[in-house]
Amino acid sequence: MSDRMQPIPFKQLLNWIFTEYERFQTIFGIPAAKFYRKQGDGWIEIFGEKLGTPVGPAAGPHTQLAQNIVASYLTGGRFFELKTVQILDRLEFPKPCIAAQDEGYNTEWSTELAIGDAFAEYVKAWFALHIIQKEIFGLDERDFIFNMSVGYNLEGIKSPKVDAFIEGMKEAAGSDVFQECRKVLLEMAGQFKRVDRGYIEAIPSRICSSVTLSTMHGCPPAEIDAICRYLLKEKKLNTFVKMNPTLLGYAYVRAVFDQMGYRYVQLKEESFSHDLQYDAGVAMLRELKVFAADCGREFGVKLSNTLPVQITRGELPGEEMYMSGRSLYPLTINLAYKLASEFGGDLKISYAGGADYFNIDRIFATGIRPITMATTLLKPGGYYRLQQIAALLEPHLGERREGRIDLEKLGALAAEALADRNHRKEKRAVESRKIADTLPLTDCFVAPCTRGCPIGQDIPAYIRLVGEKKYAQAYAVIVDKNPLPFITGTICNHKCMTKCTRLDYDDPVLIREMKRMAAENGCSAYLEELKPAAAGSSGARVAVLGAGPSGLAAAYFLARAGIDVTVFDRRDEAGGTVARVIPDFRISRAAIEHDLELIRRTGVKFVLGVKDELTVEQLRAQGFKYIYLAIGAGKSKALSLQGDTGRVMGAIAFLEQFKRNKETISLGRNVAVIGGGNSAMDTARAALRVPGVEKVYIVYRRTREYMPALPEELELAQREGAVLKELLAPVELKQGALRCQKMAMGEPDASGRRVPVPVAGEYEDIPADFVLTAIGESVDTDYLARLGLRPDERGRIAVDPGTLETALAGVFIGGDALSGPATVVEAIADGRKVAAAIAARENAVVTATAAQNVGFDQTDRRSEICAKKGVLRGKDVPEAEPERCLECSLVCNICTEVCLNRANVQIRVTGGGLRQANQVLHVDGMCNECGNCATFCPYTGAPYRDKLTLFWSEADFDGSSGAGFLLRYGGKEPVFKVRLNGTVLETKLTAAGFAPALPEAVAAVIESAYTNYRYLFQV
Repeated sequence: MSDRMQPIPFKQLLNWIFTEYERFQTIFGIPAAKFYRKQGDGWIEIFGEKLGTPVGPAAGPHTQLAQNIVASYLTGGRFFELKTVQILDRLEFPKPCIAAQDEGYNTEWSTELAIGDAFAEYVKAWFALHIIQKEIFGLDERDFIFNMSVGYNLEGIKSPKVDAFIEGMKEAAGSDVFQECRKVLLEMAGQFKRVDRGYIEAIPSRICSSVTLSTMHGCPPAEIDAICRYLLKEKKLNTFVKMNPTLLGYAYVRAVFDQMGYRYVQLKEESFSHDLQYDAGVAMLRELKVFAADCGREFGVKLSNTLPVQITRGELPGEEMYMSGRSLYPLTINLAYKLASEFGGDLKISYAGGADYFNIDRIFATGIRPITMATTLLKPGGYYRLQQIAALLEPHLGERREGRIDLEKLGALAAEALADRNHRKEKRAVESRKIADTLPLTDCFVAPCTRGCPIGQDIPAYIRLVGEKKYAQAYAVIVDKNPLPFITGTICNHKCMTKCTRLDYDDPVLIREMKRMAAENGCSAYLEELKPAAAGSSGARVAVLGAGPSGLAAAYFLARAGIDVTVFDRRDEAGGTVARVIPDFRISRAAIEHDLELIRRTGVKFVLGVKDELTVEQLRAQGFKYIYLAIGAGKSKALSLQGDTGRVMGAIAFLEQFKRNKETISLGRNVAVIGGGNSAMDTARAALRVPGVEKVYIVYRRTREYMPALPEELELAQREGAVLKELLAPVELKQGALRCQKMAMGEPDASGRRVPVPVAGEYEDIPADFVLTAIGESVDTDYLARLGLRPDERGRIAVDPGTLETALAGVFIGGDALSGPATVVEAIADGRKVAAAIAARENAVVTATAAQNVGFDQTDRRSEICAKKGVLRGKDVPEAEPERCLECSLVCNICTEVCLNRANVQIRVTGGGLRQANQVLHVDGMCNECGNCATFCPYTGAPYRDKLTLFWSEADFDGSSGAGFLLRYGGKEPVFKVRLNGTVLETKLTAAGFAPALPEAVAAVIESAYTNYRYLFQV
């Protein structure tokens, strides 16, 4: 395996394009449905040339190879800022070199190809686009522009090989590659339907009339000025000069990042002090504008370059990387406004710096053009995203042709950027969407939301059913694994949403709301048909101690298995903490009762208000063979606080009292809530509703990005008036004030969270008449000890991890009682596990709901899912949410979408015992191991290493250790060299199959690739 991609010869490139298009209506994996086809005749003019859309890929990974440029054009890109060339070509970059999980980072800055190879790729792409625009789109007139990018110093730009590149891009007719491409096309002319020899011969040889100058950070202003003058006068090129965000100054950039949640981004002040300074930059631009006008050339700025930041969390190899994407947008758009204001709007600005679907129409409306992008195209949907962006701008193409910047619009946009949620860290605070499973060689499609759910809910299935308004069926899918759809549809911490693919688009699907919608609309119809499961033959009885979520779940699944089960609880009502602690403004009693009714109707019996402490011996004496301890963790942990400790109360006790009767509570005017979890948010919101309370402060020792509370819960608390006080640790409550030690974020601990450390001698006093502590809950280990269960040094009870059975035979423990405070859905998972263990011992089976028979037309679904790919949307009303679900378990293909070079290929495979017709094949020769597919693959693996790989050369095959194959000889019975599990063999494909034989699934993939996708082998 090599990290060097291999350019595809022009004839093979064309064969690939048109063979794939004819057979599958796709080109480099992009379906025709994602081709951008203009609805009108609008256009704009740049450098005296017509441009069909003002957008395209920035100089970077999307403009390095011919196929990348083709993919961009097909989906709507028309301005191509080609990847930067410089005298030091054939650079060795540490790999991976791209990390675009959220804000983008890279460590590569110019083309990885030799300059001559880069030139050839651009010429091949130039010809390919002319043929595609005519043959596929029926366009006679070119509507796209190539813009070369060069760097990084004057000496290098004047060198013979860079100069030859520049001159070749200005006039390519004399180059060998130009002549070869024209010759190939003339030989193929008879194969086209719309393209004839006259059209081919008329393809212009002047590829570029413009250049974007990219200089390294720290390049002296005199050097930048000299290069620009050289390009304008000597090379006669319209010129954009790329400017750096460092012009804004360290203090400004640091403050913006801190304000927007990117406090973890580490900057070096010398990156700013050693770079071009603002005043010098403005003076330089003023002189260059005059000089350009004298030369008869257009001149402007490209905003902006990437921002150098320190590698501190192992994002990429090395010590420094370059930031791009949504975090860079507030800086770049403010720099644009600042510079444009210096010139009264008379400054041409080419833009790149976090442009995407959510802001690009507003950027364009200011008069900025063209607009290029990279980071948004690195994310799921990939090149498809350009189609939506181009379509969004199309109605505005005829507007504002005079070329001045609208300072009023740009100023408003710059001001809005700092508060725009789309660019704040909180929008995607999830560190990783990955699941713990290893990436399979075949059949890899998975719904990460389902894997992220502790009970494995069939989320895409019930969301689709909700979208089709089949609510009873959706409810049935849910309760097959979850007996508490109203509770979890209201207060679940929805870990599923932290795995949702749409996190890398816009916002996760509102999965919890979909569950609640199914419950509210489907419960009654389902319950009308529900019959208790028939009693099993074992006669075993089970006692469940605790009527909270875990106990209720265990009882429900046991009853569905036909096992006699009784739930005991010392409270007078079932529901556990959910019922007695969580405030009514979070969940109503009616919602809880709906779930309890489902459980009762399965045949579960309840004994509530138990006053005497039950023991294992008593329960066994009553005939219970199995006992499940689901007693929860209802004791608030104590806070070490000096002073008036009589004015301190635990959150659980407070919330119980609040739920019984808030009128009986007296907290004073000012309340401090200590903690950063969901319980703290509930406590703060409840305290605000207590009579007499005027102000509530949430005191947290870390910063908000480290808070375990769900972001929406904090947002609700703040919206209702709670004030968040970060980096404070309570010390003493005295005379109506809570004295807090000021904290600072130190180094990360083993979990990756930065440890708060005291700031010596610095304190802050917060008005507080009462303190409520929400720093966690603990288990009543004294009761467990009386039952005969001794906790270990961590306070945990030893259990069999597969069954949760304790050292006492037939006695199980789960939920909060086992693990400490956890979530409702984790408690349900424990209850299910215990029920399954008991049912297995009694040879009983938990009956499936009728929903398991629900079926869908997979062909229609695939086309619907494809239509959603690459389409970003803002937050919708819940009724529209099913349209946002990408149904990843049926169609994933993320690794093919995010592959810049199109090295991950989706192919159709039948037979071989495969569950999925769509399989992913990796083409080694097109891959440079940038790592982007590994970033977005939901598994822990990397598709470029772990998927079945097609090799183009023996050397690359032998240099790899992964599973893959090489075509040794073609023909009627082709011979392949195959490696699986480290073993290499040579096998022939005959009419009877492979000899020697291969694993069935692998054989099917290789045979399908060779039979139906032969163009993949042609290089």
